[in-house]
Amino acid sequence: MTDTQIMWLNTETAAKRLGITTRTLYRFINEGGLPAYRMGRVIRVKEDDVDVFIESSRIEPGTLSHLYPDPVPTGSTDTGNDKGDESDADADS
Repeated sequence: MTDTQIMWLNTETAAKRLGITTRTLYRFINEGGLPAYRMGRVIRVKEDDVDVFIESSRIEPGTLSHLYPDPVPTGSTDTGNDKGDESDADADS
């Protein structure tokens, strides 16, 4: 057995440590992403579990390319405005 004492965090403190709202913390707990314990009417989270959750949430470099739009080729005259064709047709009539 180890002499290490468990450091318990209440939900407000755990949420502040993660930089999220308590509502988001409850969602992580409910989805199984963060272990939590009910002690009577209160919910507690182990400080070590929060640290493990933080490390498991680390983003690997190069994995966010899906968040960037496709680059527009330079020299393109397309402005993305398709109204030019319609307004020309209206002007001729």
